[in-house]
Amino acid sequence: MTKPKILIVDDDQAVCQSLLLLLKKSGFECQSVNRPQEIMETISAFKPDLMLLDMNYTVDTSGKKGLEMLNKIIAAEPKMNVILMTGWATVQLAVEGMKAGAKDFIAKPWDNKKLLDSIRTILKLTKPIPEGIGSSYNFENIIGADPAFKDVLQMAQHVARTNASVLVQGESGTGKELIAEAIHYESQRADRPFVKVNLGGISSSLFESEMFGHKKGAFTDAVIDRRGRFEMADTGTIFLDEIGDLPLSNQVKLLRVLQEHTYEVLGSSETKKIDVRVISATNKDLEAMVNQELFREDFYYRINLIKIVIPPLRERPTDIPLLVDFFIGNLRKNYEKPNLSVHKSAMEWLMTQSFPGNIRQLKNLVERTVLIATKDELIASDFQQQYRKPADGNITLPDVGKISLEDMEIKMIKKAMDFHNNKVSATARSLGLTRSALYRRLAKYDIPYFE
Repeated sequence: MTKPKILIVDDDQAVCQSLLLLLKKSGFECQSVNRPQEIMETISAFKPDLMLLDMNYTVDTSGKKGLEMLNKIIAAEPKMNVILMTGWATVQLAVEGMKAGAKDFIAKPWDNKKLLDSIRTILKLTKPIPEGIGSSYNFENIIGADPAFKDVLQMAQHVARTNASVLVQGESGTGKELIAEAIHYESQRADRPFVKVNLGGISSSLFESEMFGHKKGAFTDAVIDRRGRFEMADTGTIFLDEIGDLPLSNQVKLLRVLQEHTYEVLGSSETKKIDVRVISATNKDLEAMVNQELFREDFYYRINLIKIVIPPLRERPTDIPLLVDFFIGNLRKNYEKPNLSVHKSAMEWLMTQSFPGNIRQLKNLVERTVLIATKDELIASDFQQQYRKPADGNITLPDVGKISLEDMEIKMIKKAMDFHNNKVSATARSLGLTRSALYRRLAKYDIPYFE
């Protein structure tokens, strides 16, 4: 079996020798270069699979020389895997390097395990995706035959075998959590914890306690020690849902954990190390949020080694009959209606609908229709009667003085929650709120909800 080739570029001979020893012992074929002017010639002769590139070659420690060299390398070898290394690490340097095409950024002195994990992850991701992938394992439980959706599943299963951080993007109800679960249970961490965290539901004041835990007496209500989510997920996977709702102040706190793999329990000065894979999900356009300075650029690049975008249901209408058949199969058992079926005309009508709530909305419609229908064969009109279209905007407001703004807000939230069957994500979207904003109002007005 051919060993992966790694080229080390650093003007410090001691650093090169140390890395050569580590990497050769770990099963890689290595060469090192001390002079920048020799890099391109060595790439051509050695043909490395990955490069470790130092960012500084002069007394100037800004990293500009390293960025210039990185741009030159990527221009000549667009598919080259490059990990940047520097003892003068800055956030902006890391971001600029990732933008230019680097796959990762490691600060000196490096952690051997973290460096090797990064190298192995990047090399695995650049391997060709095998044909026929997705025919078994946990991905078999995800329904969809649309070519674009199958490409998403194929990429997700390929990435699952690595430790790469993954960002899953898609509209509400497209199945982001299902994809995240499948990635975990197809990974080498499958027998380890899979911890889900709804970031939109955690208040800023409790964020550190929830994520990192706290010691008894750390704050007024801390009457006992508490384990944080990261500790629970140690050696496994943590799923950070609704990451687009995370305030900037809390993004900084998570960035340190993701970069250094360390954290401190609230009320303790002890630094704990963590071995955890991070999968994030959002229905928001994070790139646009970065441009609007609503999301940290360095944090975005740290969670976004691999991005998986799930297409909405309206872009894969041929999957609707498959999903309906699956839901009907479950409902036959749940409601003891063994003869349930859907007429062809009903399927054709369902395939013409946009379903802004995607799979979640379709599932809700099918179940509601089954509950209301008086016969076993469901026709188009059965679904049409239960299909709730968006409001047309013709709203009649009460006379001034008859109701306070707060009472009106309570009534509207309760009405929306009832309409969406107490689903927070759908309710927030229909009201034009973030999930965290809706959670605050639900708590303020003592309105019950469930996920």
